[in-house]
Amino acid sequence: MQQTDLAQHPLDRFEQLYHSLNKDSIELVKDVYADDIVFIDPFHRIEGMSQYLKYCADMYENVTRCEFQFHDRYVKDGAAVITWTMTFVHPKLNKGEPVTVDGASKLKFHDKIYSHKDYFDGGALLYEHVPVLGWAIGALKKRFG
Repeated sequence: MQQTDLAQHPLDRFEQLYHSLNKDSIELVKDVYADDIVFIDPFHRIEGMSQYLKYCADMYENVTRCEFQFHDRYVKDGAAVITWTMTFVHPKLNKGEPVTVDGASKLKFHDKIYSHKDYFDGGALLYEHVPVLGWAIGALKKRFG
């Protein structure tokens, strides 16, 4: 995504962004998201482009790899849900081995996305891969599973 092609559908730009996003390309989010973006996930609520840029920079600073595979799209009247699988590598999680998480994003858009809410299992993303917490969550899953 070198230059913004606003004629391209916002969901296509969204997928292209997350196929190419890394710590050196954070500014590309401006091509996809509106200045008044509201981003929500199980850990954060972020409002405004400057805060979202900071969030992305912080998230991508320490990951050595982050890839998205997009699956289904459900689109209606300026809103969409996209399902995805994210695989990432962080040196302090899962002994530096890849972590894979399934999720979905609910997006609202005009020419750019102004609302982005992610749905995923926070434990599968983070807690299960921290040494002591991972053991405790695993034990709880066995007991109640």
